[in-house]
Amino acid sequence: MAVDVFDPLFLAAAIPAVLLAGISKGGFGAGVGFAATPLLALVIDPAVAVGMMLPLLMLMDATGLRAYWRRWSWPDARAMMIGCVPGIGLGALFFTAVSQDAVRLLIGAVALAFVAFQIAQERGWDPTGGRPSRVGAGVFWGMISGFTSFVTHAGGPPAAVHLLGRRLDKSLYQATTVLVFWWVNLVKVGPYWAVGLFDDGQLRAALWLAPAAVVGMLAGVWAHSRVDQAAFFKVIRVALAITGVKLIWDGAGALPI
Repeated sequence: MAVDVFDPLFLAAAIPAVLLAGISKGGFGAGVGFAATPLLALVIDPAVAVGMMLPLLMLMDATGLRAYWRRWSWPDARAMMIGCVPGIGLGALFFTAVSQDAVRLLIGAVALAFVAFQIAQERGWDPTGGRPSRVGAGVFWGMISGFTSFVTHAGGPPAAVHLLGRRLDKSLYQATTVLVFWWVNLVKVGPYWAVGLFDDGQLRAALWLAPAAVVGMLAGVWAHSRVDQAAFFKVIRVALAITGVKLIWDGAGALPI
C-alpha cells in the first residue's frame, strides 16, 4: 500500500518517529534510532516503513559524519563494516521469504529484546563477561548488525554488544557507530531496491520528512553533552515496550496456524 503523506495518522506517527531517530543517532548512538520503525509499523506496512526510513537514515548519517569526522575508532569500525555485508545479504533473503506479518512480529520481538538488554545492562550484566572484546569479534557482530539493520533498521543493539566490550569512551563510541551505520545504510540501498522496498512511494515520503530528519540529528548532536542519557533511554524503553507488545500481538494473530 502506497504512502499517503497527507494522512493525519501517518504524519502523527512519522514526524515524531523521524525526530526520535535523528536525536538518537546524533547524540546517543544508533541504539534506539530503530524505534522509528516499530512506531511507523503501527500505522503502515512494515515494508513501507523500512523502505521509507532508509533514505532518512542516510541523510542523518551524512549530518553525523560531519559532526564526528575522524573521531572514530577505525579498527573497530572496519571490522564491523566487513561483517555487515554478508549480514545484509541474509537480511534480504529473509525479507523476501516471509510475510509482512512475520516481519511485524520480528520488529516487535527486536524492540522487546532491546528493552531487556538495556535493563540487564543497568543491573550490572556485562555481555562480554568482563573480558575486553577482540577486534576480530567485530566481524561477527557486524554480520548480526547487518541482518537486523536490513530487516528492522535495528543494527544498533548488536553493535553495542561488541563496542561496549571495546571500552570506548562516550565520544569515541558515538563516532564509531556513526561511521559504521553510514556504511551499513549505504550498502543496503541496492538490496532494498532489488526486493522492492522503494516501490510504494517511500522515496517521496522520505523527501517530505527530510527536514525532520535533519532537525532531529542536529538536536541529538546538541544534546550529546547536555541531556542525561539514562533518562533519555528510560523514556524510549517505555515506548518500545508498549509498541513491541502491540506489534507481536498483531503479527502473531495474523499468521496462519
